[in-house]
Amino acid sequence: MTGAQADFDSVFQAIRADEQNGEFTRQGIDPLYTASATSRLVIIGQAPGRVAQETRIPWNDKSGDRLRDWLGIDRATFYDPSAVALLPMDFYYPGKGKSGDLPPRRGFAEKWHPVLLGMMPQVRLTVLVGSYATRRYLELSSSAKLTDVVRNYADYLPRFFPLVHPSPRNQLWMSRNPWFETDVLPRLRSEVASALRG
Repeated sequence: MTGAQADFDSVFQAIRADEQNGEFTRQGIDPLYTASATSRLVIIGQAPGRVAQETRIPWNDKSGDRLRDWLGIDRATFYDPSAVALLPMDFYYPGKGKSGDLPPRRGFAEKWHPVLLGMMPQVRLTVLVGSYATRRYLELSSSAKLTDVVRNYADYLPRFFPLVHPSPRNQLWMSRNPWFETDVLPRLRSEVASALRG
């Protein structure tokens, strides 16, 4: 085992051992994320869904299929930690709410993301998926509208690329904002391809 891999394994065990995650660990549920010292693209989403947590595969649903299409990459690349790191705002399924999944727990990303990102010196681009990730990383005010942030994506390059969530529930939003498909997605695919080339 390399030193870098040992470090990542140590962080994984520390997350499992953290009392904040104790209820999950006692149920045999491990944190769900991917990362490596050579990751060049980071995708930060909300939190694993129920199916993702049960199958131990992040983004293992229709939202993941759409996200990969948006990014212009196949499943093999998407799930290759040496190229792509998947760091949701919470590494555990938060449960079901009245209208969709509950939000990621407060403080989780603030605690563990800096540790992991600090171990990934080759990151070239971070894709922020949805309101939780964009607000956290772009330091947006609570009044900021995600639609405006995504429309003005170029303001946050070359480090960040903000996106709406690829959930099928956002189909109406896409139909109301055709510029997303015509203007944003081609640039997204170009930036992702460039980042993965190193």
